[in-house]
Amino acid sequence: MNQNLQFILNFIQESEQLSEEEKTSLTKAAKDAEKALIISEFKLERTEKVKRTTAILLEETIEELEQKRKSIEETNEALSQSLEELKNTQAQLIQSEKMASLGELTAGIAHEIQNPLNFVNNFSEVSKELLDEMKEELENGNLEDVKEIANDVIQNLEKITHHGKRADGIVKGMLQHSRSSSGVKESIKMNQLVDEYVRLAYHGLRAKDKTFNASLETDYDKTIETVNIVPQDIGRVVLNLITNAFYAVSERKKTESSDYKPTVWTTTTKEGNTIKIQVKDNGMGMPKAIREKIFQPFFTTKPTGQGTGLGLSLSYDIIKAHGGDLSVSSEVNKGTEFIISIPSTNS
Repeated sequence: MNQNLQFILNFIQESEQLSEEEKTSLTKAAKDAEKALIISEFKLERTEKVKRTTAILLEETIEELEQKRKSIEETNEALSQSLEELKNTQAQLIQSEKMASLGELTAGIAHEIQNPLNFVNNFSEVSKELLDEMKEELENGNLEDVKEIANDVIQNLEKITHHGKRADGIVKGMLQHSRSSSGVKESIKMNQLVDEYVRLAYHGLRAKDKTFNASLETDYDKTIETVNIVPQDIGRVVLNLITNAFYAVSERKKTESSDYKPTVWTTTTKEGNTIKIQVKDNGMGMPKAIREKIFQPFFTTKPTGQGTGLGLSLSYDIIKAHGGDLSVSSEVNKGTEFIISIPSTNS
């Protein structure tokens, strides 16, 4: 018992001034006070233990949180590195796809340049002969013949200039295609752009595969004038769709009788404020399961090594970036139709 309480109890018991009843009551109060004191001491000790335990747990928790923070930082760093690598890989794949399409263009470009070069060479040779003839007529004093020959030479030079500019335009188009897209829109004659890439794709395939043959039909809406677009990007989309269409009819031709006539149609139309470019073929067509995946990156139905699976995915992104839409409809053994829709008021 607490010494102070024991002293009080002794004092109560020895007191002659207190009655027995008062002594009993006071003794009981003292003992109750002792019990309350013991309970308080017990609670205080328990509280101290809880505080110490809590402090230990808190310290462990802080240490654990610190470890998790470091782990998250390391994970973030690894994710950032992976993201950067993915961006680099994506850029490389896009470049590969672009170079692949450039490869498709190369033969077509060579064919397209050859024609104006032939004109330039032929008219140059003819002009040289005419100038030689002109010298003779000058020496003979036949001025009327000289004037007539001079007019012929002028006409030839005009034709040489025309075909030289045509070749220059083709080369510039090729350079535009090979460059990274600037993303800057230009006012472009849509029909001319579409026709240029359609012909390049056709002649490119013909040059690569002499057995390739398909009917190419075009119908351009003459009311379509210039449209603000990124020409390299839209040209790439048209080239991709045309190349796919030719591939589809070539594949079907392998399984069809001689009555089958592989055909690709390209048309442009203007409907209100929308320019539509339709590329349609009577090739193999696609079932619904494939049709639903064709705009997914890396999805291709071509054999390994013949397609990156990025052409249609990139095309879809390009058209969306122009505020337009790229849709597809297809039926197995009937053919496929892609429709590019672009606002004519693109800004």
